[in-house]
Amino acid sequence: MVTVETKVRELAKSLLEEGKIDYLIGYEEGTLPLSMTPCFIQAPEEVSRLVYNPFCVQNLAKYVTDVIFSHRENQRRVKPEERAKKVVGVVARGCTSRSIVIHLLERQYDREEVVIIGVPCDGYVDMRKLKAHLDGKEIVAGEVKDGTLLVETGEGRGEVILSQVLSDNCLVCRYNNPVIYDYMVGELVAPRQGEEEFQVVAEFSQLSDRERWEYFTREMAKCIRCYACRNACPSCYCRSCFVEQTTPRWIGLTVDPSDVQLFQLMRLFHMVGRCVDCGSCSAVCPMGVDLRTFLKKIDYDGWKLFKNRPGVSLEEPLLLGTFSESDPEDFIFHPK
Repeated sequence: MVTVETKVRELAKSLLEEGKIDYLIGYEEGTLPLSMTPCFIQAPEEVSRLVYNPFCVQNLAKYVTDVIFSHRENQRRVKPEERAKKVVGVVARGCTSRSIVIHLLERQYDREEVVIIGVPCDGYVDMRKLKAHLDGKEIVAGEVKDGTLLVETGEGRGEVILSQVLSDNCLVCRYNNPVIYDYMVGELVAPRQGEEEFQVVAEFSQLSDRERWEYFTREMAKCIRCYACRNACPSCYCRSCFVEQTTPRWIGLTVDPSDVQLFQLMRLFHMVGRCVDCGSCSAVCPMGVDLRTFLKKIDYDGWKLFKNRPGVSLEEPLLLGTFSESDPEDFIFHPK
């Protein structure tokens, strides 16, 4: 049986050999069991490193901007008439493709600078959930077979139903197929339906203003300002982040509660109309801060008030990049 992984390798090799891309961003096996990591390939003979499975977590759109911006910096030393664009290939599932759409709408690079290899996605494994199922046992090895995760730990073998350990955002994802691609590898999967996508928002909205703020301060008290969430986010591509600016200084570089809360609040609102619920920020947070509840509330408000879903189409304008006279404004005076 030819797998999606095999097809991705074959297509990547062909694109590199034919010179259609200069660079490929995909996934490869990490140093720990069941951990995949982004990989960067420039030669056809390196495609054997590529993998694609339910342990591929990171949103690879993050690295598209990094590669293109780095190339542009290098090109500044080249004579104008000799400058060339670098074409970057990227393995993109639904959320990755949505982030790329946002990049294109925000004019971070041109469409011809990226070649999108679309792949279907049934969700990725939340390692925190998996470890909880295994009672914290050390994972030695594992594989997915017929919807079941076969795991080998230091104490023996076990089985876990894959759907029970998928990330929360994957369980309610409506865009598990790429929304834009140049090549599609594998069969499209059925998109999920239902109102449960915003269940976490419904529960949060039932809290009083005081209870919401208490929940926010309690969660942000865990934050150690490591910036892992910012560094993993595909929509955080600024060369100079506001937290590191000194003229003017927006925020102190401390873990004082006021500085931590201000950092997180500014980053959250920076995500308005730009968060695709890929879960990368939550996945990399070493302290387990519940970032998704707040991001999903912002996503819900954008949809409820303005019928906007970030990154679903190149034809749909950015939420904060357009204005309509019919836009509702009650929320300005009566926030909920």
